[in-house]
Amino acid sequence: MDVLRERHRTIRTQGADLAVFEYGRDPHPDVPTMVFLHGYPDDHRVFHPVLRELAPTHHLVAFDTRNAGRSRPREGAGFTLAELVDDIFAVLDGIDAPGGVRLVGHDWGSIQGWAAVQDARADGRITDYTSISGPDLRHFSRWLRGRFRDPRLVPQGIGQVLRSWYVAAFQLPVLPELAWKYVLTRRYELTARRNVGADPLRGLALYRTNMSRAAAKPPGRRPVTFPVHVIVPRKDPFLSPHLADGLEEWVEDLTVTTVPGGHWWIASRPREFAELLDPSLRDSD
Repeated sequence: MDVLRERHRTIRTQGADLAVFEYGRDPHPDVPTMVFLHGYPDDHRVFHPVLRELAPTHHLVAFDTRNAGRSRPREGAGFTLAELVDDIFAVLDGIDAPGGVRLVGHDWGSIQGWAAVQDARADGRITDYTSISGPDLRHFSRWLRGRFRDPRLVPQGIGQVLRSWYVAAFQLPVLPELAWKYVLTRRYELTARRNVGADPLRGLALYRTNMSRAAAKPPGRRPVTFPVHVIVPRKDPFLSPHLADGLEEWVEDLTVTTVPGGHWWIASRPREFAELLDPSLRDSD
């Protein structure tokens, strides 16, 4: 396996020191730049397999969010979606991307990505967005309410509620920490084949800050005019494939692709993932 050459630096935001990693080609107007947003309980390394596929032809950027990896929140920093989106734009400000950036998000990174592409700061900077296994929170809320208003769609709603059991469990005190410390971390590390340390414990703040009833609602839904590609793993145990329904109402240029994989399909099938991000790779096989 080729060694993925990594260039590391720290970008300081109002609330965190973010560990930012660049790979592949140097920035150039003729070289596409992709920025990758990881989820929970991962860090930027979850993208290493696909980065290896794309590095010969792309300028690639991935960073650890403020709750993960080598990034660190500063004293008094929070974990609201608005703060996480500010971090994204701080990274975009700090990198060289003369042709704009293609944004790619997985899991919680995808949730953050949806909020970023609806932010006015995205205009002229983000050229397209690829979302995997992470819905826009406002769309998710409206989608779920709609399922329980239509008797024909109630099974979809019930199915998603059952898939989301862990969100409620993470609101409990102490028990999630104990589960991750003594059982789940070891199991996840064996599956992911990388050490995650205390990241699962640190990342609980994402759920407790943004998923509780007291959480501030994300910004109002804003139409997205640039291309959006939603990749839907059919065997994702956490998210219904039907969550893509209704996106076309506010995403003007939408493509939905279903793939035969689970939640971490991005790491298990990196070549297929890379070819969806850059179809020209199919011609190089």
